[in-house]
Amino acid sequence: MVLIVYILKRFALLFLVLVLVTASGYAQQTTPIPDSLQKNAADTTHRVLDSDKIIKDLKAYSKRKTIVGRLIKAVFRFDRKPEPAAVNPQILNYQFPQHHYKIVRRIYIKSLDAFGYSINDTTRLPANFLEKAGNSLHVKTHQGRIRNKLLFKPGEPLEPLDLTESERLLRQTDYILDARVTVNEKTSTADSVDIVVITKDVFSISAGGSYSAGKSSGRIVLRDINFMGSGHQIRNSYRFGLDSIQQSYEYTGSYRVENIYKTFISSELIYRDEVNYKQKGASLQRDFFAINTKYAGAIALNWYTLPTYVRLTDSTGQRQNISFSTQDYWLSKSFRFKSYNLGQENRGRIITSGRVIITRYPTPPTDEYQSNTFYLAGIGYTYRKYYKDRYLFGFGRTEDIPAGNLLALTYGLEHGNNYNRRYIDIKAGFGKYQRNFGYLNFTSEFNTFIRDKKWEQGELATEILYFTRLYNINTWRMRHFVWNRTSYGLNRKYGENVLNINKYEGVRGFNSPERGTRKFVLNYENNLYTPLSFVGFRFAIVAFADIAWLSTGNSSNPFRNTPLQGYGIGFRFLNEYTTFNTIQISLGFYPQGPTSFKTYPSTRPYYEFNDFTYSRPITAVFGDGIYR
Repeated sequence: MVLIVYILKRFALLFLVLVLVTASGYAQQTTPIPDSLQKNAADTTHRVLDSDKIIKDLKAYSKRKTIVGRLIKAVFRFDRKPEPAAVNPQILNYQFPQHHYKIVRRIYIKSLDAFGYSINDTTRLPANFLEKAGNSLHVKTHQGRIRNKLLFKPGEPLEPLDLTESERLLRQTDYILDARVTVNEKTSTADSVDIVVITKDVFSISAGGSYSAGKSSGRIVLRDINFMGSGHQIRNSYRFGLDSIQQSYEYTGSYRVENIYKTFISSELIYRDEVNYKQKGASLQRDFFAINTKYAGAIALNWYTLPTYVRLTDSTGQRQNISFSTQDYWLSKSFRFKSYNLGQENRGRIITSGRVIITRYPTPPTDEYQSNTFYLAGIGYTYRKYYKDRYLFGFGRTEDIPAGNLLALTYGLEHGNNYNRRYIDIKAGFGKYQRNFGYLNFTSEFNTFIRDKKWEQGELATEILYFTRLYNINTWRMRHFVWNRTSYGLNRKYGENVLNINKYEGVRGFNSPERGTRKFVLNYENNLYTPLSFVGFRFAIVAFADIAWLSTGNSSNPFRNTPLQGYGIGFRFLNEYTTFNTIQISLGFYPQGPTSFKTYPSTRPYYEFNDFTYSRPITAVFGDGIYR
């Protein structure tokens, strides 16, 4: 609540400044403004808006030695150079082909602070007190952490995908905003190259909280995703004053170390003590982080306590806390296809994998919850590549778009104390990206257990994500998003009504205790990116429409029920230099909700890319969609 009040105050101040500047600007105007739309009637994509007049007036006022002028100068930056709206995706798969297989001689690394610097304009420096003060509190990422992410090293030949994959890995690191990996053409020779690596940090420390005086309850959040520039990630969240007979507090904490000694093995410790969820866990994991990665694997140990509705008779049940532990071990190997083009490596891979999951129930409530050992084997084909674009989930920074194909088959045997059963999972997906068409990602998955020739605890899930190309209106930009998610439970157990359509699972800003076993969700969003910048925050206007169907029962049809709907408009503030980079305040209208209108904050992107990676045999987690 404190954060919302803070943002509203800052937004009100910004609105007041804009009103003062524009009002005085129009009052001093004595000559009519030419009709810019008539002048550029033939141009349907670039039009001059009145907003450019506002920005021009703001810039003029920032040069005045008045209180308003100094305020504008302190919070706005007018020296941003125009950024390219998009990049041709066809030419970024292989960079510097003339240097393939040359020996890497030297690697130069330059790490930029979080505020005031630009990876596209290296001459730009912090210009005001806020940027300089922010950098003084930030510890830049150690060069050793950046070097560990590179797929090449001095004295070895430069493979065709080394530069692009290294740049992508750096950009996907939580504590790095953007990265460039290039060849120094001036010092390169016929048989050797010098590599230049430039990265820009995010401000890694964040804190937040809220407090309700009437209920004496609140929440405190502290995290640092780049502790002392080492790349170690620490996250903590604490809630107190809860109205629960079980406990009055909740705590969640984790500690993560990435890429230990350049092995690309990450370790994580996690502890969750919540009213309805308790977990203690530790893991070591190495994924197929790059296309050329040969081996991946993991070891994970977890202990859980979860509330579950347990069947007592055919028509009655009881809510109980069930405790169990899991041990998860898996190992995978990737096989590449032969390439007959020395400069163009075949991106297709065949991946074989094996997995063992051991689950133990100290006191199982019924025979349906049995201790078991789950053996799985999988094989998958994956073809993936990455394109670059801007203005998707960020404001102008380079973003990697996955495209390709995926087909994976998993077969398993669950050996338990009471019964044995087989398991099958089939997953397929494709992604296509073109600058004029936009992006389309489709993924589907079917899984089920088979016991005594009967299917049980199965699911059919599909997801479709589409966004249009970027539309440019002078310095303003716009993009449309459409997202569909379907989950269809098949012969689920009693009490497995875990699907919901609240918030990120369906209708934004909506909250209902209703649960089900089948759902269909359709989301639409329009993003209008403005050129305004306020204390490092960029500003976007968001309009959305959500509609969702939910039903309960193995023979139910969600479309027979009245759909839940949500419509609204919001203001999104993005500061990509900090870990809490997205703050959105929206006003929603809900025809079926307890209240028709509702305002709500948000601090995370709504959409996600489904990458075309296959690393281990897939196990079913009902309600988690296909991102697993």
